[in-house]
Amino acid sequence: MRRLLLVEDDADLADMLSEVLTDEGYLVDVARDGQRGLHFGLTRPYDVMVIDRLLPAMDGLNLLTRLRSRAVGARALMLTALGTVDDRVAGLDAGADDYLIKPFELDELTARLRALCRSRADGADSLPIGSGRLDLALRDVVLPDGTRVALSTREFELLRVLAAAPRVVHSRAELRRQVFDEASASSLVDTYVYYLRRKLGRASVRTVHGLGYRLGEL
Repeated sequence: MRRLLLVEDDADLADMLSEVLTDEGYLVDVARDGQRGLHFGLTRPYDVMVIDRLLPAMDGLNLLTRLRSRAVGARALMLTALGTVDDRVAGLDAGADDYLIKPFELDELTARLRALCRSRADGADSLPIGSGRLDLALRDVVLPDGTRVALSTREFELLRVLAAAPRVVHSRAELRRQVFDEASASSLVDTYVYYLRRKLGRASVRTVHGLGYRLGEL
């Protein structure tokens, strides 16, 4: 069984997530504040962690920064109600491997956790894209022939969201909420899909007509 640390101060949400994730096959430890999460993270081995951004005693960014400073390498998914690009960048800079904005769909959460566990099992700090991969450390794409393609910050964020849940069809509204400022025009998602296709090929992002986009192949 994969071991999972859930750090969430909302009791109802924590109980619900603990039940769902246990049913998914995880051995779940729940911490209701950052200090308790730090204790668990430093004293028990985990495959993956789900950490709320806003916590009592110690916020999620501080918690994750401290865990990373003590060489805790478990993959980390950060939950947050803060949806700006700066907030997401701060989470990634603190050591998060993925970022999910509340409210979220449980299917997407579990899909992202499976992707993080796969990347940990592979020993690679990357997400697969067909025969290529998205390098999460260098924030670029490695094509099947080994060529690296540089991405802008928003191109990387958009592709990371798609690659973290490759079978999920993401609506434009959801992608706008996760990658861009919610006040941004919905057409901005289409613009950045165009940018990615121009760099990586049209097959890199699939259009699901009437629904949105999903990950393609390289």
